[in-house]
Amino acid sequence: MRGEMIDIGGRRFRVVRSGPSGGPGGGAGPTIILEAGSFGTAADWAVVQGLIGAEMRCFAYDRAGLGYSDPGPKPRDSRAIAGDLQRLLWAAKEEGPFILVGHSMAGVHMYHFALTHPEQVAGLVLVDATPPGALTDPHVIGMVKAYRRAVSLAPLGAQLFLNSATCAVLADRIDVPEPAKSEKRRAFASPIHNYWAAREVHEWLRDGEQTRALGELDRELPVAVVTAHGGGERWKALQAEPARRSRSGYAVNVKEAGHASLLGPRYAEAVVKAIVFVWKAAQAGGR
Repeated sequence: MRGEMIDIGGRRFRVVRSGPSGGPGGGAGPTIILEAGSFGTAADWAVVQGLIGAEMRCFAYDRAGLGYSDPGPKPRDSRAIAGDLQRLLWAAKEEGPFILVGHSMAGVHMYHFALTHPEQVAGLVLVDATPPGALTDPHVIGMVKAYRRAVSLAPLGAQLFLNSATCAVLADRIDVPEPAKSEKRRAFASPIHNYWAAREVHEWLRDGEQTRALGELDRELPVAVVTAHGGGERWKALQAEPARRSRSGYAVNVKEAGHASLLGPRYAEAVVKAIVFVWKAAQAGGR
């Protein structure tokens, strides 16, 4: 296992940290918080962390019940996830400011954290993510409900060793290097990981409601959006909306990338570019 285990008071979380407490050019800057999407762990960010290297301080972790982290109480909604992250950052002695980076549905979790802890957040990067406003769209709601039904069988598949039989092909669509690749295979085959990941998916519509109830982001907060192929023009517009509302917004569509491969070796440079944009905008704005 890469990284370290950090106790937040009876529960332990796996954390993978990299880089110094600084940004491009060696100056002090925000810490980058990397939040994985559905069924994901810190392993999903191995390529991005490798590209950033020593330039910025990065903090990736496994959410409660996922990967190597201990389970947490139900429900596993954005409120609980943002609360866990706050306690984890405190226990890890990470003081911020933070640039939040969320892939896929983790975009809502990062949005929630930014709205509940605005004094700690210097910027937001959404990577082919679902912003909370998109979860009012009937088509998106239908897709969420279909996905929720599909993944409800994931824990059973792991218990019957079906996941183990297919993990060599399906476990890593990002194409991360070892040892992160082995971490993803372990999680893919784990009944515990699949159970808690499915519980998160069950709360997605609640996540949207909770986060929208908190209001809107400060328009001065730098926001970057990186999207991949698929979903059509309306979906891309919904994804890009947070960047459009920001006074320091940045949006790019990597048409060749898939939802998972956007984090992989062929396309992750676009994610790093978005992080650097937000980092520089935050520095210019005094965050």
